[in-house]
Amino acid sequence: MELSDCSNEYEKLVVRMNMPRVVIDNGVCPTSTVVKIDSARSPGILLESVQLLTDMNLWIRKAYISSDGKWNMDVFHVSDLNGNKLTDENLIRYIEKSIETSHYCNSEGYTGLTALELTGTDRVGLLSEVFAVLADLHCDVVEAKAWTHNGRIASMIYVRDGNSGTPIDGDSDRVQRIEGQLHNLLKADDGYQNDTRTCVTYGGNTHMERRLHQRMFMDRDYEKKFDFETSPVVSVQNLEKRGYSVVNLQCKDRLKLLFDVVCTLTDMAYIVFHAAIRTVGETAFLEFYVRHSDGNPVNSEPERQRLIQCLQAAIERRTVKGVRLELCTTDRPGLLAEVTRVLRENGLNIARAKISTKEGIARNMFYVTDANGNLIDPEIIKSIREKIGIDDISVKESFPLSCREAVEKEEQKQEQQHHQARIGGGAVLLSLGSLVMRNLYQLVLVKSYF
Repeated sequence: MELSDCSNEYEKLVVRMNMPRVVIDNGVCPTSTVVKIDSARSPGILLESVQLLTDMNLWIRKAYISSDGKWNMDVFHVSDLNGNKLTDENLIRYIEKSIETSHYCNSEGYTGLTALELTGTDRVGLLSEVFAVLADLHCDVVEAKAWTHNGRIASMIYVRDGNSGTPIDGDSDRVQRIEGQLHNLLKADDGYQNDTRTCVTYGGNTHMERRLHQRMFMDRDYEKKFDFETSPVVSVQNLEKRGYSVVNLQCKDRLKLLFDVVCTLTDMAYIVFHAAIRTVGETAFLEFYVRHSDGNPVNSEPERQRLIQCLQAAIERRTVKGVRLELCTTDRPGLLAEVTRVLRENGLNIARAKISTKEGIARNMFYVTDANGNLIDPEIIKSIREKIGIDDISVKESFPLSCREAVEKEEQKQEQQHHQARIGGGAVLLSLGSLVMRNLYQLVLVKSYF
């Protein structure tokens, strides 16, 4: 609720009393910035705070979460991608204002676009076929993300009319054609109920990664056997005297880890009353004291096993095997369909994708493997380069192949530059700007995840 919505001074006073209070301190901890948030207890308030810090590409190294009656007291120890404290005063003020006023929204650029939500059985070439259908129906892809996990795929795609640049929701016949053709692509005979959903975003309130978690969860991707050699260690035990279920997780630390876990607990209707998060070296330890929204702890073995599986799946969805390819060039109709077609024709499977088009520049990222999920042959990269007509290919030598975290940091650093530019009112910084000016396709071989 905004103050302008209040009809009298008493209501304004109540709103002010319940607004979160934020203190950001650089003097408490020698290695991280401490963000303290006091707020009235309300559904989803913890997820909102974690989401904001995560979308700022801040690494949460340690956290203490406590709920005393109807009040939350949360403390986060955060650092930037290089492990340093926050020193940008514009960023600090933006975080304070966003949390205190609850005006933060990372999806404002999607206002007025049509959102397509897809789930189904993953297979080689599926995304290529999806983008080809959209191109044939004259739909421009403005923003998109796709995740794959345990043989399933979830994707959120923002589109607009390719001719007018307006949303396509006003043409019901056209929407039905899009839904019908995409639904046919996603059909499978493995017993899963696949679907495609079309909706229009009003005000840009949809958080893409949270929605992808929800779509994967609704598609029950956690039920199939994991293909990873080592899964996160998750345990759930009841604390009978206090009426809590204690959830412990141990896994490799990474960016957005806390967001993925809290998002899943929230979507499963578990309320976090207390939590402690810490990292030792490269390992993260997370402990949550939770109850279901009905006030009860976990009360059956099937419920306990389901909670464990869902948390493991939430953590593993971001674990990608493959080579990261980046494309940055001037956008044009059919570009995305053409590039993904070349990947499909070379037998490559897209394990994860991130698509963005801003100010006429297409910036696309693909994590690819061969059809069996294995490392691709370098000769295939050469073949792709020749088929698309690339004149130059850059290898980011500053990222050693043995260091996966460096690659992830670079990806997040580019997003952080965009946020800081928006906060400070400046132009968006493009790390590949010099390459874009030459209007060349840039496919960047960055990292093997094996």
